[in-house]
Amino acid sequence: MKKYFSLVLFAHTLFAMPFAFIGFFLAVTSTPHPFSWYKLILMILCMIFARNAAMAFNRYLDRYIDAKNPRTANRDIPTGRISANGALLFTLANSLLLIGCTALINRLCFYLSPIALMVVLGYSYTKRFTPLCHLILGLGLSLAPIGAYLVIAEQFALPPIFFSLTVLCWVSGFDIIYALQDEEFDKQNKLQSIPAWVGKKKALRISSFLHGLSALFIILPLFFIPLGTFYVCGVVLFIILLVYQHYLVAPDDLSRVNRAFFTTNGIASVIFALFFLLDNYLRL
Repeated sequence: MKKYFSLVLFAHTLFAMPFAFIGFFLAVTSTPHPFSWYKLILMILCMIFARNAAMAFNRYLDRYIDAKNPRTANRDIPTGRISANGALLFTLANSLLLIGCTALINRLCFYLSPIALMVVLGYSYTKRFTPLCHLILGLGLSLAPIGAYLVIAEQFALPPIFFSLTVLCWVSGFDIIYALQDEEFDKQNKLQSIPAWVGKKKALRISSFLHGLSALFIILPLFFIPLGTFYVCGVVLFIILLVYQHYLVAPDDLSRVNRAFFTTNGIASVIFALFFLLDNYLRL
């Protein structure tokens, strides 16, 4: 089990999981549907299974690319810690568990689960034909808040879409920063990415633009649902951390990319979710 946690980088659930809690409790506080521990646990399981399937499939599909790249050559499949077939079976098992959990939630989530799987699994192919692969990754993680909202509400609404757009632009932006490390490798191996397409300087500008959009979308819910001071504080801290990660990275200095990618973004999502939940709790 420890090996498979390494394969799927379980700690990375910190990026999307807090926004899933936001979507879930937004539905609880803004619709007539009551809180349910049963549905909360199923929502968490869906997030875990979706993440596991997506990461394991990515490692399976990229196993030959990872073996060639010095930065990724020590990953589990290239080093033989986990077999390619083992990763594929792990992907299949988690995909089936995801669909099974959605069947226990409601019909809408069950009907939409294959579409969600197509997005999160399909991302792994995109770097082979489009530099917009970062946006597809962002789209996959952006399903978290709206999907969690549907667990309770069983219908679409505008506010969770704002949070999904926040995640889409936020994740796409920081994935571009992370991809700066592989600019030359991607060019040499005909892989698509924003840095390989336009270079480091322009890639960072595009990342900044996407993070600007993310800041806009996280502000917009203030005009559509009752939110208080704690939410505003969460927004301010989230935006500060967006700006901070661009301070950490420069085209000629990538030494702090991991700090920007893992630490800063993990902290940003958790802090924002905590302030959102606190704001909701005080208004109950």
